[in-house]
Amino acid sequence: MATEGGGKEMNEIKTQFTTREGLYKLLPHSEYSRPNRVPFNSQGSNPVRVSFVNLNDQSGNGDRLCFNVGRELYFYIYKGVRKAADLSKPIDKRIYKGTQPTCHDFNHLTATAESVSLLVGFSAGQVQLIDPIKKETSKLFNEERLIDKSRVTCVKWVPGSESLFLVAHSSGNMYLYNVEHTCGTTAPHYQLLKQGESFAVHTCKSKSTRNPLLKWTVGEGALNEFAFSPDGKFLACVSQDGFLRVFNFDSVELHGTMKSYFGGLLCVCWSPDGKYIVTGGEDDLVTVWSFVDCRVIARGHGHKSWVSVVAFDPYTTSVEEGDPMEFSGSDEDFQDLLHFGRDRANSTQSRLSKRNSTDSRPVSVTYRFGSVGQDTQLCLWDLTEDILFPHQPLSRARTHTNVMNATSPPAGSNGNSVTTPGNSVPPPLPRSNSLPHSAVSNAGSKSSVMDGAIASGVSKFATLSLHDRKERHHEKDHKRNHSMGHISSKSSDKLNLVTKTKTDPAKTLGTPLCPRMEDVPLLEPLICKKIAHERLTVLIFLEDCIVTACQEGFICTWGRPGKVVISHPPGSI
Repeated sequence: MATEGGGKEMNEIKTQFTTREGLYKLLPHSEYSRPNRVPFNSQGSNPVRVSFVNLNDQSGNGDRLCFNVGRELYFYIYKGVRKAADLSKPIDKRIYKGTQPTCHDFNHLTATAESVSLLVGFSAGQVQLIDPIKKETSKLFNEERLIDKSRVTCVKWVPGSESLFLVAHSSGNMYLYNVEHTCGTTAPHYQLLKQGESFAVHTCKSKSTRNPLLKWTVGEGALNEFAFSPDGKFLACVSQDGFLRVFNFDSVELHGTMKSYFGGLLCVCWSPDGKYIVTGGEDDLVTVWSFVDCRVIARGHGHKSWVSVVAFDPYTTSVEEGDPMEFSGSDEDFQDLLHFGRDRANSTQSRLSKRNSTDSRPVSVTYRFGSVGQDTQLCLWDLTEDILFPHQPLSRARTHTNVMNATSPPAGSNGNSVTTPGNSVPPPLPRSNSLPHSAVSNAGSKSSVMDGAIASGVSKFATLSLHDRKERHHEKDHKRNHSMGHISSKSSDKLNLVTKTKTDPAKTLGTPLCPRMEDVPLLEPLICKKIAHERLTVLIFLEDCIVTACQEGFICTWGRPGKVVISHPPGSI
């Protein structure tokens, strides 16, 4: 992509960058695209998306990837940093007429070497279930567009479920489907199940069970993306109205909200332990929101245009004791860093809890996340304990920051609030990559969020009778912003206004829902590199590489430090 030809413009495209872990390199031979590598006319086309699945086969080549380019959908063996891509042999290729693929998702729970379930959403509103290994098309949902006629913006399997999946549309609606059920031949009739501030949930009213099981109406304008928490219990949604809304997926309760600085929010992701949510959008910012405290704790400014994807890197997120490691970029150094990322979400949670609640030694916590945007730039960010545990005296060395006072929740705390003295907001601070700020409840305080079987309640909830559901939801509604100990009484008065008028963006600025820029720490990116000619639409962190994609239809692999094992011709990188 960026390694051919010459000229000033070509030289502006970066093919490598260095962070504290070492050197990341673009691997041109591991670049996937349409078989003839000819860029397509991206004007008016839906964003290129990439989905991965591991089939756990015996060959050691278990990774598969799916990507859409214009009207086309491809399914390949992904060889990553190990071998060059063979574009002449897609396992499956489909070309659609009259509609375009917009998004897709594999069911990791049911994937085998012989069969895999792939959901594909389309610009006309349909959702298709296909098996690209068997080259079968199983079912088509919303075929007659009786449920929703607008573009599918996001489709995902419900975590831990073999049959339930959730679909978001540009209409602002989300629908819960079961692959075992049909959609019916007439438009569905709905009955209100739950209503709250800027959202409503309806059940499908019919004599026999049919899709959709639930209809969610969220916010105003398009619902651009949603993401399930690592434990599958919570759902974060971002909309064109600029709001992040986080729901308890099972009980359909609104947990908390946040407003963009301006414009719509386009993307959202969860930290590996489920404690933080990062969003990006039309304000050119990345915003870090605390799930426990339900408030903005930092913003990051590095992009020059809309942020299209945000993602955490679980393999570089780390919890360290004492002095930071010296990185030589060797494979051994990187192996030491990877031990944290390999843990699943519950292991990550327990690791953080153990370090913070039983250990009095200095601890360094670093969450790594990345973002890509329409400015063709890749940014990497570090969220450090200076932001996460801001009570402590500011130290020049991150890892020497004393976090002893943050090692356990205050007495009598239920994990929802921090009310210890001295929680007042510090004065505005200069820009930094790691600045102290407001309180965050500590690891373990929300442990109930991370335990239990993943999303087991969802399937149970989907089959409850309406009477049972009504009884279940007669409990008192959960109040947003339950942790307000860090806000002055003047701000609290503002908050009471916000809860009534928060859909008016002008009235949210300067409130806890949308703090002013000077009121929260401003993160600077670790690196900010132009890596493509067209806008970037994909960012995925894998164990040995980072995968990016641009609207030209090129899916690029960036080898992590010490992980590049294939040889390249001189001058190719």
